[in-house]
Order: sequence, then C-alpha cells, then structure tokens
Amino acid sequence: MEFFKGIEKIKYEGKNAKTPFAFRYYNPDEVVAGKTMREHLRFAMSYWHTMCAEGADMFGVGTIDKSYGAADPMEQAKNKAYAAFELMDKLDIDYFCFHDRDIAPEGQTLAETNARLDEITALLKDLMKRYNKKLLWGTANCFGNKRYMHGAGTAPNADAFAFAAAQIKKAVEITTALGGEGYVFWGGREGYETLLNTDMGLEQDNMARLMRMTVDYARSIGFKGDFYIEPKPKEPTKHQYDFDTATVLAFLRKYGLDNDFKMNIEANHATLAAHTFQHELRVARINDAFGSIDANQGDMLLGWDTDQFPTNVYETTLCMYEVIKAGGFTKGGLNFDAKTRRGSNTPEDIFLAYIAGMDAFALGLRMAYKIINDGRIDNFVQERYASYTNGIGKKIVDGSVTMAELEQYALAMGDVTTNISGRQEYLENVMNEIMFGF
Repeated sequence: MEFFKGIEKIKYEGKNAKTPFAFRYYNPDEVVAGKTMREHLRFAMSYWHTMCAEGADMFGVGTIDKSYGAADPMEQAKNKAYAAFELMDKLDIDYFCFHDRDIAPEGQTLAETNARLDEITALLKDLMKRYNKKLLWGTANCFGNKRYMHGAGTAPNADAFAFAAAQIKKAVEITTALGGEGYVFWGGREGYETLLNTDMGLEQDNMARLMRMTVDYARSIGFKGDFYIEPKPKEPTKHQYDFDTATVLAFLRKYGLDNDFKMNIEANHATLAAHTFQHELRVARINDAFGSIDANQGDMLLGWDTDQFPTNVYETTLCMYEVIKAGGFTKGGLNFDAKTRRGSNTPEDIFLAYIAGMDAFALGLRMAYKIINDGRIDNFVQERYASYTNGIGKKIVDGSVTMAELEQYALAMGDVTTNISGRQEYLENVMNEIMFGF
C-alpha cells in the first residue's frame, strides 16, 4: 500500500531544478571536506511531528488526517510505520527518532502497552532492514498522560515516579533492540508552576536518581549509545529545570552525571531561553557536551515552541560552523523536530517542508566551510585575544601570576590604553560577503 501517492523519490537536481519536489542544494553524495553531505548532516525524521501531529494547536483541532486508513489503534500504528518508511525512502533520509507513544498506542495497563510496543518494535526492525534505515535515538513520552500532570521524575507522587521509571525502562529496551545510537531525556513537565507548592531540592534529587538508574540499567542490557538531555526553559511548564545548556551542565556536574550525558540542542528551545541557537551549541561545544541537534526554528513574534521547519540560512550556517568546530557528529545528527504549519495540510506539504529544511542545512554546511576556509573571522578572534599569548596575558593563562603581582603590574601601567574595536558590523559584513559574494 502506497501512502504518499504521486510523489516520487526526491533527487538532487541543483539550483535550476524545475520542480519543487527536488533538492537544489542537498546532494547526499557530494564530498565536502572529505565526507559526503549524507555523513556530515545525518538527517533524521521525527516520528511525532511528521507521522502523528495533525496540525492542532491550543485554539483548534487538527487540519490533516493522520489515521493512515485505519480506525483500530494498532492498525493505525502499523500503517503509520509503513508510511514512515515510505516517506524516509522517498526523501532519502537515513535515520528516525521516536517517543514510545508515537509508535504504539497506550493500552489500559502497562502490560498491555508493553505488549503493543513489542509488536510494533518487531515491525520496525523488519522495516529498518528492508529500507536500510537506522534509529538515531529513542525516548519516552513522560509528559502527555494525565498521570504526569505534576511531572514524572520530579513528581510529588512516588507512584508517578515509579510508573515513569517503568515506562523509561521499556523505552530503553526498545531503543537498544533497534540499535539506537542515542537516548534522550526531555523534561516536558519536569519543573514547576509555583514554588509555593514545590520542594525543588527533592524534585531535582529524584530526577538525578531516575537518570542514574536509567544509565545503569541501559548499560547492563548492552546499550552502547549516547545519553542526551534536551534543554528547554518553559512551555508547557512555566519553569523547567532543564532551562538551557548552562543550567543542565550545572545539574549534571552536581550529581556526577556529566560523564554520562551530552546535549541534544534544539533551535526553538534556545530562542525560548532568550539565547541564539549558536549560543547553545557553543556552550555545549566548549564544555565537551555537544551531542545531537533537533533542527527547527521558531517565530520570534510568538512566545511558544512553534517547531517550524528551518529555512533561515544564517542560522543553519552558524549551526554547522559549531558542529564542524566540535569535530562533527559522532552518534548524533540533525533530527527535524519540526512540523508543517497548521495551514499546510497536505501530504505534499510534508515533503516540501523536509526538502526546504534539508536544503537549508546543505547550504549551511557549505557556507560554514566557506567561512572557516576564508579564515578572516577566525583570525580576527585569534588576534583579538593575542594579548594572552605573551607577557602578562600568558602568565594569567598559565596560572603563574598572583593577585599581588597583577596589582603591581596595574600600578605601573597607569591605565588601560590598548583596547581595540570589536568590529561587529565589519564581521557581519564579512559573513555576508562570504555567503553571498560572487
């Protein structure tokens, strides 16, 4: 059964392509700096937005049918899997990501739910072999059900904590069985609405306990992938404990989890935290915590997570600049945690959205290497900090100078007279010249 009728396999046709159903910039086999674009970008399909989301928002019902020709929930889940692999095959996407509840419906009991997951996992394994697709990462939806209304790992109710642990155990087992290269924690309701009813210390202690148990159990059953935390500051919870990369790093270090977890950075979450996408990636990179990326963008005029497909080439360029500087992806990749706009309600729109996002990152990859190879921006930064390569600056960096010695140096100096311009406008123009110059 074909679910996306009339849509052929999407191919690279170059910037002069005559059809919108073609890649203009993403050429998977093109070699860039010794690796193919496919290897650099490691694109993944998000099961939840692509296969499940119906275009609903807080003010209206869905606008696109995602029943896949079935009424029975398990038949829907099976057809959804067939459709997912058809879509990945036609888009030439190698990876996918899922929450447990994306792939199989929840039953009346945990045992029934797990049996349903086992059935769909067997189907996914067969489809992965048939289509040569891989699982980038899995996760558990510990935020949708009403049992998690006050959180999962941070719930004030120990029964909710125990249920979340059981659910995560099963999700880790599925991820391991499917050869997943990562497992993600996203604290959708791990936070608070008011501190008047919250024991913040106990909640964070318990979250750390759950994460430690998960890591230990996963390793005991042979999971070889990376663990990720996905920072997000708010929405749905007013304040989430995984506010941004820096906050998560402090949490991991406090509980001795920093050697076990890396970051899964999302662009729209960065902007909700009042940071740029590049900022969050940079913080992860310089702290050796860069792992994977949820590729999307937000609407700066809206105050929630709109999860739009990425088309801003400045953002994709600066993103790939950080990825390259981090040494590239190892087990992570670019997962399109993105959905078509509510009004874009046809199957064709899903393909057009993925093409737009994949082309935007292919452009970003090319432009990032152009910036690095040009050298002017990197050289400017290096020269700006040149005073730390000799004299008093080198002593500061080496740790071979005392506060008293710095005081004597400052007294002899009289005042600081060597500050130079940061030339922000010049550097922004250099970036435009590199990206758009002919």
